[in-house]
Amino acid sequence: MINFLKQPEDKKTIAKEKIDTTYRNMRWQVFAGIFIGYAGYYLVRKNFSLVIPDLIDKGFTKLELGFALSGVSIAYGLSKFLMGNVSDRSDARRFMAIGLFLSGLIMLTMGFFPFATSSVMVMFVLLLLNGWFQGMGWPPSGRIMVQWFSIKERGTKMSIWNTAHNVGAGITGPIAIYAIAKFNDWHAKFYVPGMFAIFIAVFIYLMLRDRPTAVGLPTIEEYKNDYPEAIEGVDQNAKISARDIFVKYVLNNKLLWFIAIANIFVYLVRYGVLDWAPTYLKEVKGFSLKESGWAYFLYEWAGIPGTLIAGIISDKWFKGKRAPVSIIYMILVLIAVVVYWKNPAGNPLVDNIALIAIGFLIYGPVMLIGVQALDLVPKNAAGTAAGFTGLFGYLGGALMANIVIGYLVDTYGWDSGFILLIAACVLSIIFIGYTWIIENKHHALKEKNL
Repeated sequence: MINFLKQPEDKKTIAKEKIDTTYRNMRWQVFAGIFIGYAGYYLVRKNFSLVIPDLIDKGFTKLELGFALSGVSIAYGLSKFLMGNVSDRSDARRFMAIGLFLSGLIMLTMGFFPFATSSVMVMFVLLLLNGWFQGMGWPPSGRIMVQWFSIKERGTKMSIWNTAHNVGAGITGPIAIYAIAKFNDWHAKFYVPGMFAIFIAVFIYLMLRDRPTAVGLPTIEEYKNDYPEAIEGVDQNAKISARDIFVKYVLNNKLLWFIAIANIFVYLVRYGVLDWAPTYLKEVKGFSLKESGWAYFLYEWAGIPGTLIAGIISDKWFKGKRAPVSIIYMILVLIAVVVYWKNPAGNPLVDNIALIAIGFLIYGPVMLIGVQALDLVPKNAAGTAAGFTGLFGYLGGALMANIVIGYLVDTYGWDSGFILLIAACVLSIIFIGYTWIIENKHHALKEKNL
């Protein structure tokens, strides 16, 4: 498998007069590949949340379904970290396409075969596998980004690309509505997205190229004359051993640890609201499937402008500092969560506005933490660094959102779940604030030594 995924060899540099046109076209092509491709990953990652109300009607409890859903978070967190390291040494084109193809097959299995939803353990195992394959999406996308886009343009391009998961997760609601209308079968919420995912996997393979030198182009640093600062004397284009990536540039990186811990609480809020929204809106606010599906859509798509604005503000107003923007966003998330919780049933407009506000705001910190992780390591370690923060986000935050909230709501009611979300908002602000303090100290020391 590793040989099949081996990075392609460098090709002879093409004629100088063709470089500009080829580079421009290829950058559009690979960006479209990772944008549509990563959106495709979300079609088969978050659709289970829309099936939870149907499974509750079949007799499953929220705790049981939260446990089943946790399979995605457990495997995804581990896979994003471990497979991220593999992706740093693999052909991003094949790596990303294979992951989505296998995720699509899992969803087809859950949709077409009754045994797949017959018990909590079977669902857990299948979602565990799906989570592992899902971990093959972000790392190659991050690798493509650092190989094809220079450091001075990467923040803007990353903020645009990061909206792909909002696009993908957002349209799971309308796709579910279409699937039920077309097939009159709740299993269609599994197999229709699965079919879409397999088609998109083929699209990924056709569009992506691992790196510029693999198609006869110069490196992005040479082409843009934009060379990043050396990281402890490391050549950004040199191959780095798996051990050095793990130990030297990730595990011994103090700031990366604090960013990762902050990510736990950001992800707890992100998935605590998202994964339980269809169930909460149905049980407490009296929403129909159609109303819940569109609310889910609005939550995700509101993150698109929110993410872009966060990137612009951090660049223009805070001169590249990500932490203060994340703190402002999380304070506003806290307010919106309280409104979403306390709004009485029968006021769907207020519920939708609150969900839109949370969606608009929460993805800013999600994106900014990812950008910080990429900037803290050599580009050949980008997949592992992204996987490290993802490991904390999913094994800590998303897992708590699945299991702990399911347990709390089953045992103590929905109020207890919202108290946990509020606590997560506060803790995320504290840890992100600490990364800001460390960054300011590093900046002051650097200025002093100049």
